[in-house]
Amino acid sequence: MTANLLTHRAEGSPTAPPLLLGPSLGTSYALWDRTAPELSTSHRVVRWNLPGHGGSPAGAIGPGVTVADLAALVLELADSLGIGRFAYAGVSLGGAVGLHLAVHHPERLSSLAVICSSAHFGGAKPWEERAELVRREGLGPVVATADARWFTAGFTVPELVEDHRDADPGAYAACCDALAAFDIRDRLASITVPTLLIAGREDPATPPAHLREIADAVRGATLVEIPGASHLASAQCPEAVLTALRAHFSGDARRGMEVRRQVLGDAHVDRAQARQSPFTARFQDFISRYAWGEIWTDTTLTRRERSMITLTALVAHGHHDELAMHVRAARRGGLTPEEIGAVLLQTAVYCGVPAANAAFAVAQRVLAEETADGDGSPSHAPD
Repeated sequence: MTANLLTHRAEGSPTAPPLLLGPSLGTSYALWDRTAPELSTSHRVVRWNLPGHGGSPAGAIGPGVTVADLAALVLELADSLGIGRFAYAGVSLGGAVGLHLAVHHPERLSSLAVICSSAHFGGAKPWEERAELVRREGLGPVVATADARWFTAGFTVPELVEDHRDADPGAYAACCDALAAFDIRDRLASITVPTLLIAGREDPATPPAHLREIADAVRGATLVEIPGASHLASAQCPEAVLTALRAHFSGDARRGMEVRRQVLGDAHVDRAQARQSPFTARFQDFISRYAWGEIWTDTTLTRRERSMITLTALVAHGHHDELAMHVRAARRGGLTPEEIGAVLLQTAVYCGVPAANAAFAVAQRVLAEETADGDGSPSHAPD
């Protein structure tokens, strides 16, 4: 681990899909306090701090730093955590880092969300002037205007303003240098990762037109505008931001639900969904996202092959209710009764005769139900 590694906070299961969250200039990862815990129910969330912010080493950057340099620090952090490919969401400067990663390191991103950010930040001069002011007078003058730049009138988040006050002036000014030099408009069309743009309707720093410009250039991008939100929309309107992020980052769950229905049938999945409760909701999401969205969608094996392997595993462990369900799924997937019988006969050799005997009884009952339907198609009777 290097001395310049960005400070960060990790939440959620280490085995869940990774999601990195980037902050805005002047804030720490506290910017995500009202959204990260919810996102961590389905992702391994890692929120990071800019150099000189929230305890990250100020010496990691200096005057003339670029967004590319900041992106390299983020990749170094991901590498240190054993994270290869990840989803990413970032606010303002954190969003610029995400755009750079999408253009220059697309192999590392599974999806991208850019929040209250831009492909350019209004030209170099305002940022050069702010950097000069901070180097000359410290952060006091810009902290005094933080609420007006970040939020609509009458709203504030004192913890974020305090983070701004505590940031290292030199590192803050260097980040201004990065914003001054950033302009990736001519590369937006090369972005291929699924991209979501979130704009605050009342944002004076990166108004909705900046996000629309990105959405128009990135093929297939989605744009969401949040009424009543200013620049730090994730802090001011966390519920709206969270809803948009969940919909964007739940691709595996959506794909998984489609495959789950194809393999098990609508009737079974509808029953499972109807029985879902707050207690079982995360488990249902886990099944859809991981088992069906990642494993069953892998094309290395055919679905017929996966059905045969699944039947064998269920016999070996004596999971007879699941076995009945997957006998039906195997028939839905095209396995004949003779092929299912051959699979179960194979289990007699490697799992034991008693296990196979019980499995044949389950399969015979399911196949008899199918025959009773009268049309030779898999049964939809309750399992």
